[in-house]
Amino acid sequence: MSQKPFKFKQFSIDQDRCAMKIGTDGVLLGAWASLVHQPESILDIGTGTGLIALMLAQKSDAQLIDALEIEENAYEQAVENFEKSDWGDRLFCYHAGFDEFVEEMQDEEEYDLIISNPPFYSEDYKTGNENRDQARFADALPLTELIEGASLLLSKKGHFDLIIPFTEEQNALEIAKEHKLFPLKITRVKGTEDSPIKRSLISFGFENTEPEIDELILEISRHNYTEEFKALVKDFYLKL
Repeated sequence: MSQKPFKFKQFSIDQDRCAMKIGTDGVLLGAWASLVHQPESILDIGTGTGLIALMLAQKSDAQLIDALEIEENAYEQAVENFEKSDWGDRLFCYHAGFDEFVEEMQDEEEYDLIISNPPFYSEDYKTGNENRDQARFADALPLTELIEGASLLLSKKGHFDLIIPFTEEQNALEIAKEHKLFPLKITRVKGTEDSPIKRSLISFGFENTEPEIDELILEISRHNYTEEFKALVKDFYLKL
């Protein structure tokens, strides 16, 4: 486990007490999330180290950026990462479960952007490390619960962005439709040109329009990244 902070261009993240370390999925989602609708309020569900909330603080003018984390060590570390950043006055982390948060906040707060890199590993892959399992497994936050809760907290013109395994894409679209959420954009992610699609980045909204669909390839060969991927993350990674 890394004891050293992970340094980005404009912030650094301590992750020694977090079960889930910084990975490509989180960076991808934070970089991909569109701010064209100029969100004034943002919610990051399952913030972990605080990575995505910090990325959005760097690239947006939103004055309210809330984050939610149920696991105590990760919550404490996210708070510390927020406080040492340049945007500590705009970032706030809640220590609560998502169902509890939705129940308390749905009549109090609406968010223009809700974002989540949710847990999605299946029951078969449990590790025995409770904190890590809580961070990684879908039974901690089922997709149905995540999408329904997001629909209750999202502003009328808001976007709900998430990254999930490609195998869950159709399921997510069907659940979202039940809650009057529709895909605005879908980006399917492949490791290389010849590899299968691994992830789906989806931006949902209440407007039922034809979604923009594209594909992102990460690498040409091992550690030889595509220009598209480099362009996406260039404002964040120190080296690529």
